[in-house]
Amino acid sequence: MGGGELYLRGAGGLRGVFTTLAGLGLEPGSNNRLAVFLARVDGGGRSRYRLPAVKDFRPKDKDCLGPMIDVLQITALHRTTVERWHAQPVDNPYRDFLHVVCEQHKYNFLLWHEEDIARSPDVGDARIAAVKRSIDGYNQKRNDWIERIDDHLKREVFERGVIVSAGARQNTETPGSAIDRLSILALRIYHMEEQRERTDATAEHIARVREKLSILYTQHEDLSNALGELLADVFTGRKRLKVYRQLKMYNDPTLNPVLYQRGARKAG
Repeated sequence: MGGGELYLRGAGGLRGVFTTLAGLGLEPGSNNRLAVFLARVDGGGRSRYRLPAVKDFRPKDKDCLGPMIDVLQITALHRTTVERWHAQPVDNPYRDFLHVVCEQHKYNFLLWHEEDIARSPDVGDARIAAVKRSIDGYNQKRNDWIERIDDHLKREVFERGVIVSAGARQNTETPGSAIDRLSILALRIYHMEEQRERTDATAEHIARVREKLSILYTQHEDLSNALGELLADVFTGRKRLKVYRQLKMYNDPTLNPVLYQRGARKAG
């Protein structure tokens, strides 16, 4: 089995996806493989995780040298880390491009849970203020790492010698932004699935959650396929990848008037 090859195996109602450590960019350890269970079956026979139906848009012709970015590896990273980080401290054992993807995903995870604290009516004003500052910091880093994803891809396009066609168009959304949206969808699906498994909720609540999950699964599938199409176009020169800087102002002491005016008052 090759480094990036994925295969399925079934055991009764249980379906799992396994990928090699090298395929996911993980540092080698005592185990040769990491079992990535994207589809589980609970005691009631319901699938805990839905396996994304991602098409393979990677070009097979001579115009694309070597294996391209695999969207399935990205979505597998999102799902497995969300589950793992709810059970242990946040980590990033990946290499190369997936290391960058995981780092960006990490800030979405941290941001999600800080926002939960901020909405609690039982949290005092001092804690809310601290949480708000954390949210601003995580959101800044989240956006910074979106740009780093696009920087990495742009550099790889250059290193592969991709010739951008004269009439190549640009997307309104970069691959990094799409990966960010997939990261948030992974978090939303995880927490919505938790709601579906609640034993203290009413049947009506569970039914509404199931409807929402159906929409989320469809959105995840559509966005995954759209990202695959975009990456195929970028790596064959049919579309131009240009990194647009978001240039956030609120954390910059030279651009946020509240911050630089405060500094001027202190100096005076």
